[in-house]
This record gives sequence, structure tokens and C-alpha cells, in this order.
Amino acid sequence: MPEISRFYGIVIKMFFNDHMPAHFHAYHGSQEVLVSIEPLAIVAGELAPRAMGLVAEWASLHQKELKEAWRKAKNLEPVGKIDPLP
Repeated sequence: MPEISRFYGIVIKMFFNDHMPAHFHAYHGSQEVLVSIEPLAIVAGELAPRAMGLVAEWASLHQKELKEAWRKAKNLEPVGKIDPLP
């Protein structure tokens, strides 16, 4: 599962050829959340409110890039990196 971004102790990953809906995984400590890309919504899991807020902010800034990364992952292509939050 490629890591596509990392910021403030949060790691964002995306599986190759994963199930629908299009989503990414966010990890913070021992917590994990799956977030759909369009619309941006929690599919499963949970993060602490502050960490979830940062994930939501990052995802809204990079939604177009996340869609492209999903397309690449579905085609088993390298997904690359997405800039972290500043």
C-alpha cells in the first residue's frame, strides 16, 4: 500500500486495485479511517477530532489529485506523492 502523503503525524495511504468507493486510508497513531474521495466522507473507522480535521482539510485541497491517484492505483500504476499540509 503506497504512502501518498505524511503530515503532522498523519500518514495517508492508498491500496492498489482496492474496492469501491474510491477512497484513501488515513492513520494517526493506532487509529485508522477510510475516507471516500467524492464526496469526501468517512467510510469506516475514526480519528481523533483534531487529526480528522487535518485530514479533511488536506483532502479538500487535494481532491483532484486524489482522484488521479485512485485511477492510477486501480490500473496498478505508481500513484506518486501528494503535497502535505504546510
